[in-house]
Amino acid sequence: MRKYSLKKDFFSDLIAGLTVGIMHIPQGMAYGLLAQLPPIHGLYVSFFPVLIYFFFGTSKHVSVGTFAVVCLMVGAVVDKGYSQYRSHENVDLVTNTSTTTTTTTTLMTSGTLFTNAMNSSTTMSTPSTDADTIKLGFAMAVTFLVGCIQLLMGVFRLGFVTTFLSDPLVSGFTTGAACHVFTSQIKHIFGIQMGRYSGPFKLIYSYIDVFSNISQTNLVTFGMSAVSVLIIALVKELINNNPKIKPKLKMPVPIELVMVILGTVISYFLKLNDSHHVRIVGKIATGIPTPLPPPFSLLREVVTDAIAIAIVAFAINVSMCKILAKKHDYEIDPNQELLAYAFCNIFSSFFSAFCSAVSLSRSLVQENAGARTQVTGLVSSILILIVLLVVGPLFETLPNCVLAAIIIVALKGMFKQFTELRRLWGISKIDFAIWLVAFLGTALLDVDYGLGVGVGFSLITVLGRSSRPYSCLLGQMPNTDIYRDISVYRSASEIPGIKIFRFDSSLYFANCENFRSRLYELTGVNPRKLKKKQQKAEKKKKKMVESGSANGLHDIPSTTVKAIIIDCSSWSYLDSVGVKVLSQVISEYDAVDVRVLLAHCKAGIREMLVKAGFYNNADRYCLFVTIHDAVLSFVHPTFRPLGLVREEKKSEPTTSQFEDGQPGQQLTESV
Repeated sequence: MRKYSLKKDFFSDLIAGLTVGIMHIPQGMAYGLLAQLPPIHGLYVSFFPVLIYFFFGTSKHVSVGTFAVVCLMVGAVVDKGYSQYRSHENVDLVTNTSTTTTTTTTLMTSGTLFTNAMNSSTTMSTPSTDADTIKLGFAMAVTFLVGCIQLLMGVFRLGFVTTFLSDPLVSGFTTGAACHVFTSQIKHIFGIQMGRYSGPFKLIYSYIDVFSNISQTNLVTFGMSAVSVLIIALVKELINNNPKIKPKLKMPVPIELVMVILGTVISYFLKLNDSHHVRIVGKIATGIPTPLPPPFSLLREVVTDAIAIAIVAFAINVSMCKILAKKHDYEIDPNQELLAYAFCNIFSSFFSAFCSAVSLSRSLVQENAGARTQVTGLVSSILILIVLLVVGPLFETLPNCVLAAIIIVALKGMFKQFTELRRLWGISKIDFAIWLVAFLGTALLDVDYGLGVGVGFSLITVLGRSSRPYSCLLGQMPNTDIYRDISVYRSASEIPGIKIFRFDSSLYFANCENFRSRLYELTGVNPRKLKKKQQKAEKKKKKMVESGSANGLHDIPSTTVKAIIIDCSSWSYLDSVGVKVLSQVISEYDAVDVRVLLAHCKAGIREMLVKAGFYNNADRYCLFVTIHDAVLSFVHPTFRPLGLVREEKKSEPTTSQFEDGQPGQQLTESV
């Protein structure tokens, strides 16, 4: 911002800010409904977090505010919390003390009084009859806790946690969440009553409810919903997303706002709520809500949900930030982004707002509208402020079905992620499975369960791949000192008497047995079995000698493999179990006269070998800089590294002896 140019940047930011601000109005109200709260709270989310991000964010193009998946997760918390509250009406929503006498009530938005009567020695509870107030308490609590979790993640630089949320996982999870979002809006689309469900298989129970009550459909509500969906979808596809028309538009047609205005006007003049029982938004308060602490007594009730929301929101936010930053050639700071989101949520929780996140659709619109800096967010905040101060009550007759139509059309992008399945199937079956498990877990179990299932399965695949990595034999490329996989390169040929084995993973406790079995399998030499055969042959030979028979004296089993070279270039670390198995393998092969050599060991691997006492039993000359050095040392055994001969004292080598001057380095130079 220090280099901000009013001449170059302001006009572009102004246009983009107005464009996104216009999108915020209908989306904020619609997603407020999705969060199981009065629509006005969605407008608060479109104002406070955007303003805070202007000061602390590092991305120039993302649009913070309401986002469907996060709103759904907040709605699940609110719904679950409200159900628990109804069954335990003694739960205290707010605990406040004051040195003054009892005062009465602070006005909370959406026409609801969030009771704040305080006494110097007593605790007041919110009336159980005020459902919106109770729901708001849970929303504020989870928002505050999400902010605190993100703050801790930022302070301790835990942004790397999101690396466990791969793109297929996030895609499958958000698609599954979109199914829940869609289902939650069916009651508004048809104007029917539906029961409240939570936990596993709630989607199935919800659809049973839908089909049981479909005969009670309000035809006026359904008609408005169908027309709204059709008009919004057609305008978006034929105009806003039309490659021929889109470049000619200075800003996308704000069709959602147009439908909100039309729906409000039609509902007002035809009195749809009274004459046809069409549900409307209802009373909307004006002004900025009075700051009030979130109900801290509820924090322990929402800890698990808050952790999930904090991680999911950050993963989605940062992925969008990185995409736009890469496109426009600038850097973002993930840990600073964490702090920015934390401040957004903590501050907003005191002003009746719920969790915010980056919206994919608004961010793309903001970027395409020419946004250059986050001044765009400041402009959109001013527009939302005007709506909050003046325009809000004009939307009181807005039908809920119009907001539901806006949400359903906005889900198109998420449902299009189903096309990812075909691409993933061709690229990676494991990524395909991760997407499918995350989707099914989220859709069938619930959003929070689905995230856990997806992450758990993803970690299992990581462990599975690292415990059973790819391994192969290497051969020499003609007339070079280069060695490649013989199953891939036809021209690569094995050297007689030598097997070169590569294990494409670090060697640690989870894969060391796979390392041993694959080594035995690919080299064709199992030293344990070979040793047993030799021992049997030796016993048989001894008996024959004692009996005076010479038959079979030459039948001692042996192998044509005289040396095995292990390519350690892909080993980034080695644990104590790996060192133990490596020592055992070398000892077992040494017992059947097969020498094992190690090549391409990194400094960390060499240091671990020294610390673990590897050289107490192993040949201290088994390490080589390259595979070719190891091959030459076997083919030409007279070559020895300068200054390192077998007659030297048998002291354990230090790591400094192997710093890029380890045994074998001079062999290629001598040759």
